[in-house]
Amino acid sequence: MAIFGTPFKKPQDPDNAVSVANEMIVALRSYNARRLSAGHEAIDIGIGINTGDVVAGNIGSPKRMEYTVIGDGVNLASRLESATKYYGVKILISEFTYSKLKQMPLARKLDLIRVRGKENPIFVYDVLDFHTEETFPHLPGVLRFFEHGYKQYRARDWARAIESFQEALVLHPHDMPSQIYLKRCKHYLTHPPDASWSGVWT
Repeated sequence: MAIFGTPFKKPQDPDNAVSVANEMIVALRSYNARRLSAGHEAIDIGIGINTGDVVAGNIGSPKRMEYTVIGDGVNLASRLESATKYYGVKILISEFTYSKLKQMPLARKLDLIRVRGKENPIFVYDVLDFHTEETFPHLPGVLRFFEHGYKQYRARDWARAIESFQEALVLHPHDMPSQIYLKRCKHYLTHPPDASWSGVWT
């Protein structure tokens, strides 16, 4: 866990957190190239970032004290880190971090989710600045079709959303978020949700 904004808060803390996350993935890519050339397995990680109020201070026992943070804001960041595995992405940030950024990263609105232990859903964003043409072919085109598909998905226009996500996958067949939404839309096309459906994924 890395903490930005304690004990001293700065306006650029959210931007710094996202920047460091991107640099971590770039550094890991280089490190994994060396590992693979040496015959070792690659290391894979996901990063979750959230911005919010936390309790900061020295926590522990008299024999082992550690400066750290606890609270709902920390728990949400942990949930987002776990969610990177489900979506097949590297960096997930909450809407609370996204709204505080001074410089917008290359990112897509990924989903409206309700994480374990929380009632209120939040929007999450997939940060993509670390990618190259080799790691994510045709990225601008994929994002364009994904954005169309997501809007159609939210509007319950399943058939058109399917077409959009299929177009995204033509450009990049391994884009897992497009695969996930294609599967959801095909399910909803034959088993539409009831009128109370709000697009939230739990």
